[in-house]
Amino acid sequence: MKFGIIVVVVLFISAFGAHFLLADPGSVLIEFQGTYYQMTVPVLVGMVVALLIAIWVVRKIIVAPRRLGEAAGRIRSARSGQKMTKGMIAVAEGNLARGEKMLGRAARTSDSPLFNYLQAARAAHLQGRDERRDEWLRLAFQETPEAANAVLLTQAEFQLDRDQYEQALATLRRLEEDSKNHVHALALMGRLYFKLEDWTALGEILPRLRKNTQIKPEVLDRWTVRVHKEALDSAADAETLDVTWKGITRSLKTDTTLLEAYYRGLMRAGLHDRAEKELATSLKSNWRGPLVRLFGLVEATDTTKQLKRAEGWLKNHGEDPDLLLAAARLCLRNELWGKARSYLETVISMRPTPEAYQEYGALLAQMGEANAAADAYRDGLGMVAAKPLPAIPHIDKE
Repeated sequence: MKFGIIVVVVLFISAFGAHFLLADPGSVLIEFQGTYYQMTVPVLVGMVVALLIAIWVVRKIIVAPRRLGEAAGRIRSARSGQKMTKGMIAVAEGNLARGEKMLGRAARTSDSPLFNYLQAARAAHLQGRDERRDEWLRLAFQETPEAANAVLLTQAEFQLDRDQYEQALATLRRLEEDSKNHVHALALMGRLYFKLEDWTALGEILPRLRKNTQIKPEVLDRWTVRVHKEALDSAADAETLDVTWKGITRSLKTDTTLLEAYYRGLMRAGLHDRAEKELATSLKSNWRGPLVRLFGLVEATDTTKQLKRAEGWLKNHGEDPDLLLAAARLCLRNELWGKARSYLETVISMRPTPEAYQEYGALLAQMGEANAAADAYRDGLGMVAAKPLPAIPHIDKE
């Protein structure tokens, strides 16, 4: 439409100009370096038009190779895009080998081969072809060096998926050197340290992980509790234990796992009286089963007083198996065999556990009931064994 209007306008102007030029063609005189050139106006106009056409033709000839290259590039890019699409479809349908091959071919003719190489690496990874996977990643890095972080992160994820923890750690540390506090890399490193049970290293990056939006708060809390627990468990003396405990935030000092680790640390350091006192105070404000059971393991100096404290709690928690087990252990320490037996049999009737059977077996053996002790041990072991245990044969004394 636009081209047609232009043609009509040009014809109209040409016809209008020709009318006047034919009536009086005019004359043009041009002097150049002492030479005079005379011509009519139509001839001059024709020469100007011819010159413009010649310039246009030359320009078209000059830019033709570039235009042809651009057209060829568009065709090549379109074909590469089609190959990539077919490759992605093949991978999605489970035809991994074919998809990998097509993605690799598409990368060779693509203007931006990074995505093709990364997807080809993923297809090779899913096939278990780690060497080929790493070769695709190498090509991705070689073709697009500015995408080094993306390539390294992809490699680390593949290595973690294969449980190649040491290799993944080396990859993430390399990424850390180039791009410190990279959000995704830091999250992967936290997960890796947790799997490796490298609690010291995990503790060192926890402050930075707290600022990481990729990790859920509950996951961070679980990691933090585990780091503190390991530090409490490894405390070699009371001084180290106290320093470690003071470094724990107030909100976490009420965590049952950490409290149990702390009190066990006190017992390990020989501070049983302190552990007994602090445990009693803690249970007074918050009654918790693991701490109740732990109370029965504390070897306080005044065992009679400790037993009385536990039996005093029975008035309000008489149906608590954890308290009954703790009371039974304290009775054993005070050599109250009959009372200990009563508590243990009540515990086993309410909630049998391997540790209850172990204490019961030891008590029966102490009382000379070898056959009953063997049965108790068998029942306890049967609760943790993969298969039911056969009856332990009784040994008759000659």
